[in-house]
Amino acid sequence: MSNNEISLAERLGYEASQKLVIISCDDLGSCHAANIGVYEAIRNGIASCASVMVPAPWARHAAEMYDGEDIGVHITLNAEHALYRWGPITHAPSLLSGDGGFPRNVDDLWEHADPAEVLRECRAQIERATIWGFDVTHLAPHLSVITLRPEFFDIYLELAVEFQLPIRLPSTLTAEQAGFPFRRLAAEEGIVFPDHFDHDWRAGSRERVYHAIRNLQPGVTEIHIQPSIDTAEVRALTDHAEEWIDDLDLALHDTTVTDLLQEQDAIVIGYRELRAAMRRTN
Repeated sequence: MSNNEISLAERLGYEASQKLVIISCDDLGSCHAANIGVYEAIRNGIASCASVMVPAPWARHAAEMYDGEDIGVHITLNAEHALYRWGPITHAPSLLSGDGGFPRNVDDLWEHADPAEVLRECRAQIERATIWGFDVTHLAPHLSVITLRPEFFDIYLELAVEFQLPIRLPSTLTAEQAGFPFRRLAAEEGIVFPDHFDHDWRAGSRERVYHAIRNLQPGVTEIHIQPSIDTAEVRALTDHAEEWIDDLDLALHDTTVTDLLQEQDAIVIGYRELRAAMRRTN
């Protein structure tokens, strides 16, 4: 029986009917408040993993705080905040906006980015995370920027194969909507990814998380949050600060989440388990 005929849950050592949940945190390294919030959510809350934005201003601080947690690389090619800028760690003119740093929006990036520069930059981000001491467990693109464009998706797969890392892929977007069979292409390369992941999300929505858990399907479901502590910095950085702060409260103090997980007989796992399964069979 091939890996494609065995469910991901079975590859992880569970029954095919088991409900497994990855609760991931985005934007580690983006700011000091996010670093404290993300590690708090993992160490003392329900979160099981996170991904670090290597080019972001507080990424080095995130590396200094690292203590073996399940951390992937949040491949970053955009700097979406109006007054908060970061840019490529390689020489990549096509990845720069006219305002310093990466483009703010995805369409601007797609219009100007040179795939060769994208590949070099993404590889450098993974390598730098490793040099900083992270045991990189997975890849998860910031703003889904290299997931939904064929020429950049090829880069995503190339890096996943090169570093033998599982990846985040949406399940609520069809191949027809994307314009190419991205999930099938990843599976054919032996890349592991969660069975279920809704990429259309927002921070601070408890009902979104509750709904996702109430409607868990067999297999691996990724649910992501964006926790942050409450500081003047994060409130100046974004209009979404309240939602980020609420995500941390959700991770640390919301008993409804833990009750729902128990009702669903769900097991919380991380990407490290997916990486182990992928490397066992590739």
